[in-house]
Amino acid sequence: MDDWRYSPPDGPLRVIHDDRDLVAVDKPSGLLSIPGRGEELVDSALQRVILRWPTAQAVHRLDLDTSGLLVFATRGKAARSLMAQLRERAVQKRYVAWVDGELREERGTIDLPLSREAGRPRSFVDPEAGRPSRTRYAVAARAPGRTLLDLWPETGRSHQLRVHLMSLGHVILGDRFYGDERVAAAAPRLMLHAQSLRLAHPFSGAPLQLEAPPPGEFSSLLSGAAGCS
Repeated sequence: MDDWRYSPPDGPLRVIHDDRDLVAVDKPSGLLSIPGRGEELVDSALQRVILRWPTAQAVHRLDLDTSGLLVFATRGKAARSLMAQLRERAVQKRYVAWVDGELREERGTIDLPLSREAGRPRSFVDPEAGRPSRTRYAVAARAPGRTLLDLWPETGRSHQLRVHLMSLGHVILGDRFYGDERVAAAAPRLMLHAQSLRLAHPFSGAPLQLEAPPPGEFSSLLSGAAGCS
């Protein structure tokens, strides 16, 4: 593993894992997973990674405002293996999120189909025509007016965690897309972080556990929070 830092104007991009087949980085909030369109989308994690690995390609995405683990394949065979694992739901993902309000339940499962709005990057619960979408959650900590959740998405729909939590009446803090002005202003960013990934290494097949602790703004909301088992 080579733990280097490439430091662009808006902060470092930390490498969590680096070998001949895959690279995992800790993407900061506000950085695109892959190149987009328009002047505001000229920078991306992929563009930075290929400065060192010219053949790298992202095998999944994170929302612009979501931070955390992002995996790139450095060779075609590795990309095919990783994408197959994602399709077969063999990759175990864990996120953490601060949400608005205090959940009653300590844990649960959200099983609600989702669809995308035509011509807009927005998803919504669609019981009739939506694609199956499933998220497990558990309370990690509580504080007045907010809750820290561990999240395990079992499917990978666009904005799945954001819409599923909104359906419970607990929008992710800092969500300027699905939240109202109060929720959007409650945090400096979207408080959603991809903390861990467990997958099979594309060459050896050995289990690989990747971890990226949440950034400092997550712990700053823990003031006064009570830990939960």
